[in-house]
Amino acid sequence: MFQAPRGTQDVLPEEQPYWAAVEAQAKRLASLYGYRRMETPVFEDTGLYVRGVGEGTDIVEKEMYTFLDKGGDSLSLRPEYTAGIMRAYLEHGMHTRPQPVKVYSVGPIFRYERPQAGRLRQHTQFNVEAIGEADPALDVEIMSIAYQLYAGLGFQGLSYQLNSIGCPICRPRYVERLIEYYRPLLAGLCPECPRRLERNPLRVLDCKDERCQEVIAGAPRIDEVLCPECARHFELVLSYLDRLGRPYQLNHRLVRGLDYYTKTVFEVWAQGIGAQNALCGGGRYDGLAEALGGPPTPGVGFASGFERIILLMRQQELAVPAVPEPQVMIAPQGDEARAAAVSLVTALRNSGTGALLAFGERSLRAQLRQANRAGVRYVVILGPEEMAEGRATLRDMATGGQWSEPQSTLVDAIKTRVGDGRG
Repeated sequence: MFQAPRGTQDVLPEEQPYWAAVEAQAKRLASLYGYRRMETPVFEDTGLYVRGVGEGTDIVEKEMYTFLDKGGDSLSLRPEYTAGIMRAYLEHGMHTRPQPVKVYSVGPIFRYERPQAGRLRQHTQFNVEAIGEADPALDVEIMSIAYQLYAGLGFQGLSYQLNSIGCPICRPRYVERLIEYYRPLLAGLCPECPRRLERNPLRVLDCKDERCQEVIAGAPRIDEVLCPECARHFELVLSYLDRLGRPYQLNHRLVRGLDYYTKTVFEVWAQGIGAQNALCGGGRYDGLAEALGGPPTPGVGFASGFERIILLMRQQELAVPAVPEPQVMIAPQGDEARAAAVSLVTALRNSGTGALLAFGERSLRAQLRQANRAGVRYVVILGPEEMAEGRATLRDMATGGQWSEPQSTLVDAIKTRVGDGRG
């Protein structure tokens, strides 16, 4: 027996109400804020991610699904959206459009990492980007979309974890101080942190190994060396959040695992959910366009995995609306009745009423059991008697009541009952 590959999952029909609720809320908010949907290829030139995400990042070094196509080109399945969105922005000359260009995407992301709850090798991501504007108010707009997404889904006690990681002007000074602080302590660190310190120093602050926590707690803080521009930018972000009454906590160890981030970085946490279960991550990436060979172009965005959201919704027992399903089943008995049933079920669907047809040569009792399992409210019974009289028997599965209706008015009669919820 074949099984789904490790780190992937099947989303079964009974699980779809959660997916429908999350996607509907995401799309509604994106539209409310003026963001338009945009999709990029599921695979890109590997060099895009090496230059954009960063050669020393875990994503590029360990997690990408990379392959040579038949032409010998190195391609990689999409490990994140932002680099591809920026590539498309540059390629299609989107700088000529009104700025910022505001887009969102919903689609699969692929990373080869250790599967765990809410973190899969293929997961579905809601990604929001605003490109072409450096205003800190845009940071807050992006952060507000994330906040309202989770509030609308029912999460309580929402707050931001917030930090500034500076820019190419001030960050190198901080990195020097960080390396100087860490160097005499390397022997007591986990095996990964010495490598991080060499390849991507800020990532040592994100280490979850217990051996490194005391060292992280004593590490220098980047806010001590921010340049005036970065300090002012962050000050404005905080002042706007204060005006909105949005709770936040300054988290000086919060960094992002991608090289393109600058200035504001953030996560959204919810009540009862720890740091390992942050609902999303994002921030500003003003250096990405230049890394990809384009002109200086500011940008800011965030990404959130559907699987993580849905897992936490289930854990917190957050309700979602049921996906509407057909409330009528046609139960024919005999060839003549089946021909009429095919016409009737088609007429109902064409009129906008969801309807099911009982297939096969099952008995009426078996068809009624099938209707009960399907959760329909009404069953239209068409048997030899009904066909001879030009009528149909309607059964209300909730009450057990039955009545007769002329076949010529069946569609209108069913539409009326299904539409007004009569019993």
